[in-house]
Amino acid sequence: METVEEDVEEYSWREVVLPRLVPVVPDAAPELERENGERRRGRDILVAVDFGPNSKHAFDWALAHIARIADTVHLVHAVSSVHNEIVYEKSRELMEDLAVEAFKTLLVRTKARIVEGDAGTVICREADRLKPAAVILGTRGRGLIQSVLQGSVSEYCFHNCKAAPIIIVPGKGEQSVL
Repeated sequence: METVEEDVEEYSWREVVLPRLVPVVPDAAPELERENGERRRGRDILVAVDFGPNSKHAFDWALAHIARIADTVHLVHAVSSVHNEIVYEKSRELMEDLAVEAFKTLLVRTKARIVEGDAGTVICREADRLKPAAVILGTRGRGLIQSVLQGSVSEYCFHNCKAAPIIIVPGKGEQSVL
C-alpha cells in the first residue's frame, strides 16, 4: 500500500500484482512493421470495475470496441478501505479474472489498482493521473429522478473528469434490479 500526496489531498491505494501474461512477439514481425507509432506503442485505457453486471458489460464493451493488441487496460476499483484484507482479496480476485480474460480475448496488458475513496472521485483522480485515451464505466441505467436522489457515479464522472468518459448503458436484458 502506498499513500500519495497530490496537492493538499492524499489518498491510499494498492497496486494489484496480476499474473504475468506477456505475449511473446518475435522481433521484426511483419504485421508490426506496417503499424504506425501510436498503434505499436499502445494507449492507456482506464476501465472502472466493480462486482456488478453493468461493470462487466462495460469491460466487455471496452475489449470489443476500444482496446487493441498493444494497449494497456488499467482496471480501477474503488473501495471504502484498502486496509481491509477481505475486501482487498475479493477485489484482487475480480481483477485477476478480468486480466486473464483481457489477455485471452485480445492479448492486451492489464494493470490493476484498488483505490480508497468515493468511486466517482477515484475514477476522476486516476484519469487525471494516467491521461488515458478513454475512460470507460458502466451505469445502472436508472432514470433521472433516481440518479438525482441516489447519486450516480457515471453522472459525477461525466461532469467532473477532465478526460471525457465513455458511459456504457446496459441493454434491456442486462439491467440490474437495483
